[in-house]
Amino acid sequence: MLQPKKQQLLEKTGGPRLRALQWFHAGVQKPQQAVVPTEEGAPSPASHPRTLLRQNQDRQGVDPNLVKKILDPRFLNRASVTFNDLRQTIQTDGPWTSAWIGESGGAYNSGGLHVSDSFVDSFWYLDQLGMAAKYHTKVYCRQTLIGGNYGLLNKTTFMPNPDYYSALLWNRLMGTGVLAVDRRNIAPHLRTYAHCSKGKTGITLLLINLSNQTHFRLNVRNILNIRNLHTTQHETSKKKTSFVHGLKTTVSWVGTKSTDENLSREEYHLTPLHGDIRSKTMVLNGIPLKLTVNGDIPILRPALVKVNYPVSIAPLSIKFLQFPNFDAPGCE
Repeated sequence: MLQPKKQQLLEKTGGPRLRALQWFHAGVQKPQQAVVPTEEGAPSPASHPRTLLRQNQDRQGVDPNLVKKILDPRFLNRASVTFNDLRQTIQTDGPWTSAWIGESGGAYNSGGLHVSDSFVDSFWYLDQLGMAAKYHTKVYCRQTLIGGNYGLLNKTTFMPNPDYYSALLWNRLMGTGVLAVDRRNIAPHLRTYAHCSKGKTGITLLLINLSNQTHFRLNVRNILNIRNLHTTQHETSKKKTSFVHGLKTTVSWVGTKSTDENLSREEYHLTPLHGDIRSKTMVLNGIPLKLTVNGDIPILRPALVKVNYPVSIAPLSIKFLQFPNFDAPGCE
């Protein structure tokens, strides 16, 4: 939580004079906070007078264990402590504010060479976006568009790095309504986030498989009143085990037919080129993402799958799934 003096500052200012609160996460070092009050009428760093800013840099660019940390769910979970502390502080001492990520490149010292600009970084990036939304963060500012090893564009060729496409898909598919996911005995290497779909009815599920050997398979059981996604994990040299991955029981299906055989879901399966997680080329549904001859962003075309067909996700891959006609509270 914030130190008492900073809490008192929030309580006494009431918002008008306090424009920004930045949180600095410096790799494995102890996080530091910087309170930045500004004078009335002075330019606001976020063009909004009542905003809390966080700076979130969770990994050190020169760390030789950077990839290992990205794929470690326990390491990723550490950020939730900061997110939760900030949310509680805002609720208690600064309800007039909103939480922002003011700058986040994942690793300071300009990011990790051949890591921050490669496919593996999207495991961290998309997990951070999902976690930030879960804890009511309103804006997430990525460091950088161009520059350093963590730029969304290659600083020499200006070609999109994998995180660019991850950000683009997130922006196109994930709406502002965040849905709770009830995890029951689910393996920690399968990360799950659910939002109202953007611009259409239904929900979008984001699956992030950090495991290098486990293939997860999910089966939707009750099509008119979905309460559980029954999941089987297939792992090399190990017996198959079953567990239940449950969405909140308030999420339900509103198809007009008992089978809804004609309905399809959209799937966006992201993998690295040639299976190399340090590849700088992202593959969408088996097709490498490259600019067109005119220099335009390629069409991000989903795979259409029968809605009642089991969901699966391969090791070390990411998948967005858009389910039509889910009637979830808070989704229009």
